[in-house]
Amino acid sequence: MSHDEPMTLYPQASYVRALRPSLDATMFAPARSRIARIPLHLATITMSTLAIALGWVPWPVVPLLSLVIGLSFAGLSFIAHEALHGGIVRGKRAKHIVGWIGWLPFVLSPRLWVVWHDRIHHANVNQVGADPDLYPMLDEYNANLRVRLFVNWFSLGERRWRGALSLIMGFTVQSAHQLIVAHKRGFLSRKQHWFALGETALGIVVWGTIAALIGFLPFVFAFVAPLVVANVIIMSFILTNHCLSPLTSINDPLASGLSVRNPRWIEWITMGFGYHVEHHLFPAMSSRHAPAVRTMLVARWPERYKSMVHWRAVRELHRTARVYKDAMTLIDPRTGHEYPTLSPGRATEPTLEAA
Repeated sequence: MSHDEPMTLYPQASYVRALRPSLDATMFAPARSRIARIPLHLATITMSTLAIALGWVPWPVVPLLSLVIGLSFAGLSFIAHEALHGGIVRGKRAKHIVGWIGWLPFVLSPRLWVVWHDRIHHANVNQVGADPDLYPMLDEYNANLRVRLFVNWFSLGERRWRGALSLIMGFTVQSAHQLIVAHKRGFLSRKQHWFALGETALGIVVWGTIAALIGFLPFVFAFVAPLVVANVIIMSFILTNHCLSPLTSINDPLASGLSVRNPRWIEWITMGFGYHVEHHLFPAMSSRHAPAVRTMLVARWPERYKSMVHWRAVRELHRTARVYKDAMTLIDPRTGHEYPTLSPGRATEPTLEAA
């Protein structure tokens, strides 16, 4: 199959037209009750931070509190994601406030996220030269030293354990990079870029103040270690969402996306983010309705819908490669090992092996 047309593709709108008549209108209303999760997460972070800083718990318990804070950091981020899409609140100012609070652990500007993720990524998933989250093609890898260093030393693939760095700090690095290049790439006007920089600086001031108040070592356990936890959680989803799937020439969510399945408690913390094909079909719909959408997708397009247990998808990222030889093939340029992408029509629980 050629790079330009690797398979039969259907635009997002064609799936939406087919499914919309079967969906209740109430499913498109914002899930406002989910806003209650914000004070829950903030209270968890605050009490755990105080327990670390004031010595309320013995030191062996402190790493457990770091884990708890990290889970709440991640939980806030998933709230921000859904809110900025309009799935929780609809007013522009309300979305912005919720987004800033939710992305505060990553000091990520909500106005940057809306452009980078909501507008650009969602409209151009796995499209070369258009999707800001896409791994490189082979010619870009060969032509650009920085791309080669990034792929070889930072990304998951070919069973390289140092690729865990992309989980440990990937979202923090990616967010900082997008902020730096946002104006140059035309994501934000100069004025909006300055606003985004200001929102980021305000977040840094918040965490800097907390660090000054509680001290260096408590801050490591109250912020740095939890941020690693949140990075791992978020990146394990972001990377499995699209990075095992083929390149596409149009926005076909069933071709370019993968939904992952998790235990119920993880789905609660992550706001059902694993229902990612469903999310790309109806991004403004709260993910609380995603299971119903999944049922319809499996019934209508069982040969196209792709789903996998989450840990198995992460394992496939570790086993395969992150450079595209063509639309349907991943390659490790250093070894020449090639891997098929997860194409529609294949089993939903495949094991990818080098060709």
